[in-house]
Amino acid sequence: MNIIKQALKLTARMKINSCYLRDDLSRAWADQPVFDLVAKLDGEIFRSKEGRRTLRFALNNHSYFLKYHAGVGWLEIFKNLLALRLPIISARNEWQAIQFLQQHGLDTMTLAAYGERGWNPARRQSFVITDDLTETMSLEWLGEQWQQRPPSYASKQALIHKLADISRIMHRNGMNHRDYYLCHFLLDESFAQTNEFTVDTPVYLIDLHRAQLRKQTPERWIIKDLGSLYFSASRVPLTRRDKLRFMKIYSGLPLRQLLNTQQRFWQQVQQRADALLAE
Repeated sequence: MNIIKQALKLTARMKINSCYLRDDLSRAWADQPVFDLVAKLDGEIFRSKEGRRTLRFALNNHSYFLKYHAGVGWLEIFKNLLALRLPIISARNEWQAIQFLQQHGLDTMTLAAYGERGWNPARRQSFVITDDLTETMSLEWLGEQWQQRPPSYASKQALIHKLADISRIMHRNGMNHRDYYLCHFLLDESFAQTNEFTVDTPVYLIDLHRAQLRKQTPERWIIKDLGSLYFSASRVPLTRRDKLRFMKIYSGLPLRQLLNTQQRFWQQVQQRADALLAE
């Protein structure tokens, strides 16, 4: 019943049409029907399924990334609700999560445009456009890279510190990602050659369409996020000290207090990671 109530609240909040275009797109698409134009954009397609299209397109020598929702249909909505999952029926999730991360000083995509229209949640049309994060690489390759070329002590600790900081700020301020894996962190592709990382190196968190925003993040969703992150780092050569460092930075507690008060919590994170590894 709780998830149905949440779905009804979500639908109630989505009755007002909205559209934002940054100056570059506003000039390029002046006096054109934006929703119709976006629906027909061509480019390099990454996903086309369940009423959603994800593609890269170029305009005036600039590269953009589009996520377009044409409406998932009532069947998909009810299928998700019966599985006790909130259906993704709009790109609104994505642009609000981007704005949240920016407001809290975390690196993510840069918004170029977004919009939604229509009162029917099954046929609601929406989109979000961001600048393409060019010349970047995914942290998904970290395990392979570090097994072949171990990093310096400073680089390894700086990256652990960065990921722990991102996780802590996000969760403490009411957001959970729901797809919190290393593949959804990007950094400059030069890292593949240099293998060097500092605390000032930007790490961009992407793929935010399933993110949830609340006043306070429930513990079960925090455990799912951290367990997913730990699972995705299973091929990264991490020592016990590395893991304790992440836990200490994330919790903000002295190590002794952390081990005395949060042992059960981190055991649940480990269990979540183990369950994913067993799938």
